[in-house]
Amino acid sequence: MTPLNPETKRKLSKVSTATLTTALFKRGFRNQFMQGPQRINKGANMVGFAYTLRYIPAREDIDVLESFADRENAQRKGVEECPDGAVFVIDSRGDATAASAGCILATRLMRLGCAGIVTDGGFRDTPEIAELEMPAYHTRPSAPTNLTKHHAVGINEPIACGGISVFPGDVIVGDNEGVVCIPREIADDVADEAVSMTDFEDFVLEMVQEGASTFGLYPPTDPLTKEKYNAWRVANGSQALAG
Repeated sequence: MTPLNPETKRKLSKVSTATLTTALFKRGFRNQFMQGPQRINKGANMVGFAYTLRYIPAREDIDVLESFADRENAQRKGVEECPDGAVFVIDSRGDATAASAGCILATRLMRLGCAGIVTDGGFRDTPEIAELEMPAYHTRPSAPTNLTKHHAVGINEPIACGGISVFPGDVIVGDNEGVVCIPREIADDVADEAVSMTDFEDFVLEMVQEGASTFGLYPPTDPLTKEKYNAWRVANGSQALAG
């Protein structure tokens, strides 16, 4: 997969998923925020392109411990083939009654250069995963092995995760609030707008903290607001464009 534009990645690392969902909404995308997955280890933004794994319900004659020895096991193969800079996104059908993965596989992904791991199910070994440098998102801890409920069948194909569609190569951004999926073809434009929006919202927050009303300020319907914003940008050395 083509790596992300470094400048786009840098911009996305500085903006919130809240701002990104608004930028996407302006473009007609209403359902790009994953419902359920929460970050285990708080920290800086996760940014990378989607590399996916899909589970279906387990079946007792196939999903036995011996299956882990098979080099074609989709879970293990998917981990080993995960590209540098990817976010490993797992479709667990929203079922957290068995683990989607554990600390050993998460650590392997981290060593391969994975930018993060996300599931709409649960992880096991969460106290250990919480100590990893790589961001990890799930719905809740789940100790049982994946084989009790999940059968891995698809590597790097379109999936559902947290109620949204995720296509391989989509741009995945996670912060301490959650995870958003950005269609790859609009990621550069969304990143640019999100940076500008963030800059303006910083100005708005400062004004509100000083006692300003939101009327005419947010949104900036008062003509004086843009003048004040431009002056604020100059005073603060802001690089974003007023608009």
